[in-house]
Amino acid sequence: MANKKVFITGASGNMGWHSFKQIYDNRSDLDIVVLLRDSEKNRAKFTPFLGDPRVKIVWGDFGNYDKILECVTGASYVLHIGGLVSPAADYYPKKTLKTNVQAAENIVNAIKAQPDPDAIRVVYIGTVAETGNRPYGIHWGRTGDPIKISVYDHYAISKVRAERVFAESGLKYWVSMRQSGILYPEILKNMDPIMFHVPMNDVLEWATVDDSAILMEHFCTDDLPEEFYRNFYNIGSGDTYRITLYEFEDLLLNAIGMGHDASKRVFKPNWFVDRNFHGQWYADSDLLESYLHFRQNIPAEKYFADMAKTVPWFYKLSCVTRLPGISFLAREGLGMIAKDKRFGTRTWVKQKNTERLNAFWGDKESFGLEHYKKLSDNWADWDLTPPSRNIKEADKFKLDHGYDESKKLEELTLKEIKAAAEFRGGEYTSNRKPADPYTPVKWKCAFGHEFQMSLNTVLKGGHWCPECDPMPWNYDAIAKKNPFFAQVWYADHGKNEDYVHTEDIYRDYDEYKKA
Repeated sequence: MANKKVFITGASGNMGWHSFKQIYDNRSDLDIVVLLRDSEKNRAKFTPFLGDPRVKIVWGDFGNYDKILECVTGASYVLHIGGLVSPAADYYPKKTLKTNVQAAENIVNAIKAQPDPDAIRVVYIGTVAETGNRPYGIHWGRTGDPIKISVYDHYAISKVRAERVFAESGLKYWVSMRQSGILYPEILKNMDPIMFHVPMNDVLEWATVDDSAILMEHFCTDDLPEEFYRNFYNIGSGDTYRITLYEFEDLLLNAIGMGHDASKRVFKPNWFVDRNFHGQWYADSDLLESYLHFRQNIPAEKYFADMAKTVPWFYKLSCVTRLPGISFLAREGLGMIAKDKRFGTRTWVKQKNTERLNAFWGDKESFGLEHYKKLSDNWADWDLTPPSRNIKEADKFKLDHGYDESKKLEELTLKEIKAAAEFRGGEYTSNRKPADPYTPVKWKCAFGHEFQMSLNTVLKGGHWCPECDPMPWNYDAIAKKNPFFAQVWYADHGKNEDYVHTEDIYRDYDEYKKA
């Protein structure tokens, strides 16, 4: 029998490349087609596969529907991993939105153009960034939690919209898997000011690039049960990968020889923001594992140590930062990254950039520069104790989704569906139950915007009114009318924090509207 075909996007990126190699090395029953931008780097990377009968390379980009159609035609599986990601997304918001949404639309349309679209199984790789900042108290998350894009996160805007393209496509065999932070050896090279846009107590359940590749390989089967599809999942490598940013930095720096608590020698704590990033520990990542069995279960500390063995030799010289004089020089060098003229946190403070300060620093009592001035630059004044990572305690932190989750969506009554809409500050406008959970039905949000969306996307995906999507970020007004959303907004914001009327955001908004 002829091999089945899998189409992989993003095969030159970290997760995509490892997925390509995992499938190539372990699945002789699959042929692979990849869509690659025609660049010198990509041609060099895939030179070993030119002429390989199992690999077809299509040179093109996401904006070229005909190229995507060529890739999809004859495929049994589509792994949509690729996209424009951060930190590049921060610099090119218009391009990010156009690229990521257009890719989703072209792939869906190409699948629908096939003689039997139901013969194709497609996975969309979403992101933990879709649900935004999750401080202690709401730090355990699940799919179905409110979509809440952090202020200025253009990448997350594009991923939310692209996810809806798949969820509302009418395809039978799609899934959205929201990827967490990916651990891969080259992560050490990411010296970008975005490194300071993460709170030191931020929690994230990381996924190793190896686990992610195995996940993609195991998706390429027809043996999964029907209930697996048309669902949203969180990707995580499990309990030992549930760590705070401080623990992440500690594991990383210790692995390259700098010792434990090296962060205290080379960083100042107030270089880091204290809200408005993204991250959560997953109360439900074991569900995906139960279907696809992708975790290698390598202890996090060993995985970091193994990563360190693959980095260039000069990174390991950083162990000399244990010497006081070298520590000072290292801190000065990293401090310059935090002084980046556009995205450096120290620059925002120096320039008194009200919009950025308001977004990234604050609590329920104060925010912006007022809050920042209260912060100590002495590590001894910071409580870095992580919350319990015991998943048995996650239930007490679960958010209310506004309906009886023990029921299948088909079992919900009209009254229960209307109540779920009211919990979101809106209205389910029909007097009949949806014909099924996957067909778009009519809703109205608290601001009178009418829209169509499936029950599945609303309740299982956490999506709501597309017109209320950022930009601009009008979250305080939304939280006042939407109890479902208020659960994630007021956890680290006071009332009356209005992000609508800011020149900086509207400058980005103009670019967003043009896209």
